[in-house]
Amino acid sequence: MTQHRTPPGPLDTAAADALWRDYVAARPEAVAAGDEYVVDRFGDSVELSDELLGIVRHGAKRATAELVTEFAHRGEALPRVGAHWVACDGRGAPQLVLRTVELRLATFREVDADFAFDEAEDDRSLRSWREQHRVYWERTCAARGAVWSEQDEIVLERFRVVWPPEAAD
Repeated sequence: MTQHRTPPGPLDTAAADALWRDYVAARPEAVAAGDEYVVDRFGDSVELSDELLGIVRHGAKRATAELVTEFAHRGEALPRVGAHWVACDGRGAPQLVLRTVELRLATFREVDADFAFDEAEDDRSLRSWREQHRVYWERTCAARGAVWSEQDEIVLERFRVVWPPEAAD
C-alpha cells in the first residue's frame, strides 16, 4: 500500500445526498428495510482512500475492517446488515453506494484468511492483512491519542456495491 499520506478532503455531503437520492429513486425496494446511510471513505489519506476505492470499483474488495473504538470516537453507531454507505474518494467526492451484507465482531487474532482475502488488499493473505492493519491502526489510534491493542474489537464488514448501475455487483 501507498506510504505517502495527504490528509483527506472534507466529505461532500451535498453531492453524497444527491447520489443517494438517485439510488433511492431507481431502487426504492432496496431501502424498504431502512433508508439510513452514512457518508464515509476508506483509509486516512487521499492516497489510501483512492487506492482502496479503486480496489472496490474494480471488483475485488468486498470487505472492510474498522475498530469499534473508531466508530465511538466519531460518535457513530456500528453499521447494521442492510444499511448503506456512500463511499467517497480521498478528496471527499462521492463515488459508490455500498450495502452492508454481513457483520461480525472479532479481535485481531480472530480474523481469518477468508476475510483477509475478501478485503483484497496487498496480496490478500492473512499475513499481509495483519501486517498492514497493525501499521494502520497503530497510526490512526496514535493520531487520536489512543493506543491500539490486538484485543481491541474490530467490526468486520462485508458489502456489495449497489450504485451507480455501471459499478454495481
